Amino acid sequence: MSNAVTAMMMRHWARAALAVVLAVLSGPALAGACRDTSFDGAAFSVCEVGAGQDLRLFLNGHDEQALGSFAAVDDLLAPEGRHLIFAMNAGMYRPDRSPVGLYVENGHQTNGLQRKASSGNFGLQPNGVFCIGADGFQVAETLAFDAARPDCRYATQSGPMLVIGGKLHPKFMAGAPSVNIRNGVGVSADGRTAFFVISDDLVNFDLFARFFRDGLGVPNALFLDGTISRLYAPELGRDDFGFPMGPIVGLVGAPG
Repeated sequence: MSNAVTAMMMRHWARAALAVVLAVLSGPALAGACRDTSFDGAAFSVCEVGAGQDLRLFLNGHDEQALGSFAAVDDLLAPEGRHLIFAMNAGMYRPDRSPVGLYVENGHQTNGLQRKASSGNFGLQPNGVFCIGADGFQVAETLAFDAARPDCRYATQSGPMLVIGGKLHPKFMAGAPSVNIRNGVGVSADGRTAFFVISDDLVNFDLFARFFRDGLGVPNALFLDGTISRLYAPELGRDDFGFPMGPIVGLVGAPG
Protein backbone atom coordinates (compact mmCIF):
# COMPACT_ATOMS: atom_id res chain seq x y z
CA MET A 1 0.00 0.00 0.00
CA SER A 2 1.47 3.39 -1.00
CA ASN A 3 2.11 6.17 1.49
CA ALA A 4 -0.46 8.34 -0.33
CA VAL A 5 -3.19 5.71 0.00
CA THR A 6 -2.29 5.10 3.65
CA ALA A 7 -2.47 8.84 4.37
CA MET A 8 -5.83 9.12 2.62
CA MET A 9 -7.25 6.24 4.66
CA MET A 10 -5.92 7.67 7.92
CA ARG A 11 -7.49 11.00 7.09
CA HIS A 12 -10.85 9.39 6.36
CA TRP A 13 -10.92 7.53 9.66
CA ALA A 14 -9.88 10.66 11.55
CA ARG A 15 -12.75 12.62 9.95
CA ALA A 16 -15.20 9.81 10.66
CA ALA A 17 -14.12 9.66 14.32
CA LEU A 18 -14.48 13.44 14.62
CA ALA A 19 -17.97 13.24 13.12
CA VAL A 20 -19.03 10.76 15.78
CA VAL A 21 -17.57 12.91 18.57
CA LEU A 22 -19.36 16.02 17.27
CA ALA A 23 -22.63 14.15 17.02
CA VAL A 24 -22.33 12.97 20.62
CA LEU A 25 -21.28 16.36 21.99
CA SER A 26 -23.94 18.34 20.11
CA GLY A 27 -26.82 16.32 21.59
CA PRO A 28 -30.46 17.20 21.00
CA ALA A 29 -30.06 20.80 22.16
CA LEU A 30 -28.26 21.76 18.97
CA ALA A 31 -30.89 20.83 16.41
CA GLY A 32 -29.40 20.75 12.94
CA ALA A 33 -30.32 20.32 9.31
CA CYS A 34 -30.33 16.51 9.19
CA ARG A 35 -32.46 13.80 10.77
CA ASP A 36 -33.10 10.08 10.55
CA THR A 37 -36.63 8.90 9.84
CA SER A 38 -38.58 6.01 8.36
CA PHE A 39 -41.36 5.49 5.84
CA ASP A 40 -43.23 2.36 4.81
CA GLY A 41 -40.76 0.14 6.66
CA ALA A 42 -37.59 1.70 5.22
CA ALA A 43 -35.05 3.99 6.90
CA PHE A 44 -34.01 7.33 5.42
CA SER A 45 -31.75 10.25 6.31
CA VAL A 46 -33.06 13.71 5.40
CA CYS A 47 -31.16 17.01 5.30
CA GLU A 48 -33.25 20.17 4.99
CA VAL A 49 -32.13 23.53 3.58
CA GLY A 50 -34.01 26.83 3.56
CA ALA A 51 -33.85 29.57 0.94
CA GLY A 52 -31.09 32.03 1.73
CA GLN A 53 -28.76 29.46 3.27
CA ASP A 54 -25.38 28.96 1.64
CA LEU A 55 -26.06 25.86 -0.47
CA ARG A 56 -23.51 25.25 -3.23
CA LEU A 57 -22.45 22.74 -5.85
CA PHE A 58 -18.82 21.68 -6.07
CA LEU A 59 -16.95 19.88 -8.84
CA ASN A 60 -13.35 20.99 -9.42
CA GLY A 61 -10.65 22.50 -7.22
CA HIS A 62 -8.38 25.41 -8.06
CA ASP A 63 -6.24 23.01 -10.11
CA GLU A 64 -9.30 22.20 -12.29
CA GLN A 65 -9.20 18.60 -11.11
CA ALA A 66 -12.33 16.95 -9.72
CA LEU A 67 -12.53 17.30 -5.94
CA GLY A 68 -14.06 13.85 -5.59
CA SER A 69 -14.55 13.76 -1.81
CA PHE A 70 -16.18 15.60 1.06
CA ALA A 71 -12.74 16.14 2.66
CA ALA A 72 -11.49 17.89 -0.48
CA VAL A 73 -14.51 20.23 -0.42
CA ASP A 74 -13.79 21.10 3.22
CA ASP A 75 -10.17 21.83 2.29
CA LEU A 76 -11.39 24.13 -0.50
CA LEU A 77 -13.59 26.03 1.96
CA ALA A 78 -10.96 26.31 4.69
CA PRO A 79 -9.30 29.52 3.39
CA GLU A 80 -12.74 31.20 3.66
CA GLY A 81 -12.98 30.08 7.28
CA ARG A 82 -15.99 27.99 6.28
CA HIS A 83 -16.88 24.31 6.45
CA LEU A 84 -19.47 21.80 5.32
CA ILE A 85 -22.54 21.33 7.49
CA PHE A 86 -23.68 18.44 5.30
CA ALA A 87 -23.05 17.22 1.76
CA MET A 88 -23.94 14.46 -0.68
CA ASN A 89 -23.21 13.42 -4.24
CA ALA A 90 -25.22 15.54 -6.68
CA GLY A 91 -25.75 13.88 -10.03
CA MET A 92 -24.39 11.36 -12.46
CA TYR A 93 -20.99 11.68 -14.07
CA ARG A 94 -18.66 10.19 -16.64
CA PRO A 95 -15.52 8.14 -15.88
CA ASP A 96 -13.49 11.37 -15.73
CA ARG A 97 -16.07 12.62 -13.16
CA SER A 98 -17.41 15.34 -15.45
CA PRO A 99 -21.23 15.79 -15.30
CA VAL A 100 -23.41 13.86 -17.73
CA GLY A 101 -25.91 16.71 -18.07
CA LEU A 102 -26.30 20.41 -17.30
CA TYR A 103 -23.95 21.76 -14.67
CA VAL A 104 -23.82 25.35 -13.40
CA GLU A 105 -21.51 26.45 -10.59
CA ASN A 106 -21.56 29.96 -9.17
CA GLY A 107 -23.35 31.23 -12.29
CA HIS A 108 -20.92 29.60 -14.71
CA GLN A 109 -22.21 26.81 -16.98
CA THR A 110 -19.59 24.18 -17.70
CA ASN A 111 -21.79 21.48 -19.25
CA GLY A 112 -24.88 21.72 -21.44
CA LEU A 113 -28.44 20.48 -20.98
CA GLN A 114 -29.08 16.95 -22.30
CA ARG A 115 -32.54 16.74 -23.87
CA LYS A 116 -32.53 13.35 -25.61
CA ALA A 117 -33.41 9.98 -24.14
CA SER A 118 -30.46 7.72 -23.43
CA SER A 119 -29.60 4.54 -21.57
CA GLY A 120 -29.49 4.07 -17.81
CA ASN A 121 -31.29 5.93 -15.07
CA PHE A 122 -30.25 9.35 -16.37
CA GLY A 123 -31.97 8.66 -19.68
CA LEU A 124 -35.20 7.32 -18.14
CA GLN A 125 -37.46 10.09 -19.40
CA PRO A 126 -38.52 12.41 -17.99
CA ASN A 127 -35.35 13.42 -16.22
CA GLY A 128 -34.82 16.83 -14.67
CA VAL A 129 -32.77 19.65 -13.19
CA PHE A 130 -32.23 20.86 -9.64
CA CYS A 131 -31.73 24.64 -9.59
CA ILE A 132 -30.50 26.88 -6.78
CA GLY A 133 -31.64 30.45 -7.44
CA ALA A 134 -31.35 33.74 -5.61
CA ASP A 135 -34.75 33.33 -3.91
CA GLY A 136 -35.10 29.58 -3.52
CA PHE A 137 -34.97 26.21 -5.21
CA GLN A 138 -36.56 24.39 -8.09
CA VAL A 139 -36.78 20.85 -9.43
CA ALA A 140 -38.07 20.86 -12.99
CA GLU A 141 -38.52 18.29 -15.74
CA THR A 142 -35.80 18.86 -18.36
CA LEU A 143 -37.98 20.13 -21.24
CA ALA A 144 -39.95 22.41 -18.91
CA PHE A 145 -36.68 23.74 -17.53
CA ASP A 146 -35.40 24.30 -21.06
CA ALA A 147 -38.52 26.28 -21.96
CA ALA A 148 -38.46 28.43 -18.82
CA ARG A 149 -34.67 28.79 -18.45
CA PRO A 150 -34.74 30.04 -14.85
CA ASP A 151 -31.80 31.97 -13.47
CA CYS A 152 -29.76 29.40 -11.55
CA ARG A 153 -26.69 30.24 -9.56
CA TYR A 154 -26.13 26.50 -9.30
CA ALA A 155 -27.77 23.68 -11.27
CA THR A 156 -27.30 19.97 -11.84
CA GLN A 157 -29.18 17.68 -14.23
CA SER A 158 -29.93 14.09 -13.32
CA GLY A 159 -32.61 11.49 -13.71
CA PRO A 160 -35.08 10.12 -13.60
CA MET A 161 -37.54 12.53 -12.07
CA LEU A 162 -39.08 10.91 -9.01
CA VAL A 163 -42.14 13.11 -8.53
CA ILE A 164 -43.58 15.39 -11.23
CA GLY A 165 -46.34 17.79 -10.24
CA GLY A 166 -47.40 15.52 -7.39
CA LYS A 167 -47.40 12.35 -9.51
CA LEU A 168 -44.85 9.54 -9.50
CA HIS A 169 -42.72 8.91 -12.57
CA PRO A 170 -44.98 6.90 -14.92
CA LYS A 171 -42.49 4.04 -15.32
CA PHE A 172 -42.14 3.23 -11.62
CA MET A 173 -43.81 0.03 -10.41
CA ALA A 174 -44.81 -0.86 -6.87
CA GLY A 175 -42.91 -3.94 -5.72
CA ALA A 176 -40.28 -3.67 -8.46
CA PRO A 177 -37.36 -5.99 -7.59
CA SER A 178 -34.58 -3.54 -8.52
CA VAL A 179 -33.44 -2.13 -5.17
CA ASN A 180 -30.47 -0.01 -4.16
CA ILE A 181 -29.27 2.66 -1.77
CA ARG A 182 -30.54 5.82 -3.46
CA ASN A 183 -30.28 9.57 -2.98
CA GLY A 184 -32.23 12.49 -4.38
CA VAL A 185 -33.59 15.99 -3.84
CA GLY A 186 -37.11 17.36 -3.54
CA VAL A 187 -38.39 20.93 -3.30
CA SER A 188 -41.39 22.28 -1.41
CA ALA A 189 -44.33 23.75 -3.32
CA ASP A 190 -43.28 27.32 -2.47
CA GLY A 191 -39.66 26.68 -3.51
CA ARG A 192 -38.35 27.81 -0.15
CA THR A 193 -37.15 24.44 1.15
CA ALA A 194 -35.03 21.69 -0.39
CA PHE A 195 -34.93 18.18 1.05
CA PHE A 196 -31.88 16.00 0.40
CA VAL A 197 -32.58 12.33 1.06
CA ILE A 198 -30.53 9.15 1.14
CA SER A 199 -32.08 5.78 1.81
CA ASP A 200 -30.43 3.82 4.60
CA ASP A 201 -32.07 0.63 3.30
CA LEU A 202 -32.23 -0.87 -0.18
CA VAL A 203 -35.33 0.58 -1.87
CA ASN A 204 -36.88 0.59 -5.34
CA PHE A 205 -37.79 3.74 -7.25
CA ASP A 206 -41.47 3.54 -6.31
CA LEU A 207 -40.82 3.53 -2.56
CA PHE A 208 -38.13 6.20 -2.83
CA ALA A 209 -40.43 8.48 -4.83
CA ARG A 210 -43.38 7.91 -2.49
CA PHE A 211 -41.25 8.99 0.46
CA PHE A 212 -40.71 12.36 -1.23
CA ARG A 213 -44.36 12.79 -2.23
CA ASP A 214 -46.19 11.25 0.73
CA GLY A 215 -43.58 11.39 3.49
CA LEU A 216 -42.20 14.86 2.81
CA GLY A 217 -45.09 16.34 0.84
CA VAL A 218 -43.02 17.69 -2.05
CA PRO A 219 -44.60 18.04 -5.51
CA ASN A 220 -41.34 17.62 -7.45
CA ALA A 221 -38.31 15.47 -6.72
CA LEU A 222 -35.26 14.29 -8.65
CA PHE A 223 -33.11 11.17 -8.39
CA LEU A 224 -29.41 11.96 -7.99
CA ASP A 225 -27.75 8.53 -7.98
CA GLY A 226 -27.77 5.01 -6.62
CA THR A 227 -24.75 2.79 -6.17
CA ILE A 228 -22.35 5.59 -5.19
CA SER A 229 -24.85 7.45 -2.96
CA ARG A 230 -23.07 8.99 0.02
CA LEU A 231 -23.80 11.45 2.82
CA TYR A 232 -21.62 13.67 4.99
CA ALA A 233 -23.59 14.74 8.08
CA PRO A 234 -21.54 15.09 11.29
CA GLU A 235 -24.65 15.56 13.41
CA LEU A 236 -25.76 12.08 12.34
CA GLY A 237 -22.25 10.64 12.73
CA ARG A 238 -22.04 10.18 8.94
CA ASP A 239 -18.98 10.56 6.73
CA ASP A 240 -19.66 7.89 4.10
CA PHE A 241 -16.61 6.51 2.35
CA GLY A 242 -16.41 5.28 -1.24
CA PHE A 243 -15.15 5.88 -4.75
CA PRO A 244 -14.34 9.46 -5.88
CA MET A 245 -17.46 11.43 -6.80
CA GLY A 246 -18.39 13.91 -9.52
CA PRO A 247 -20.66 16.83 -8.54
CA ILE A 248 -21.19 17.36 -4.81
CA VAL A 249 -23.87 19.48 -3.16
CA GLY A 250 -23.16 20.94 0.25
CA LEU A 251 -24.55 23.34 2.83
CA VAL A 252 -21.76 25.69 3.90
CA GLY A 253 -21.40 27.01 7.43
CA ALA A 254 -20.46 30.64 8.09
CA PRO A 255 -17.14 31.53 9.74
CA GLY A 256 -17.17 31.54 13.47
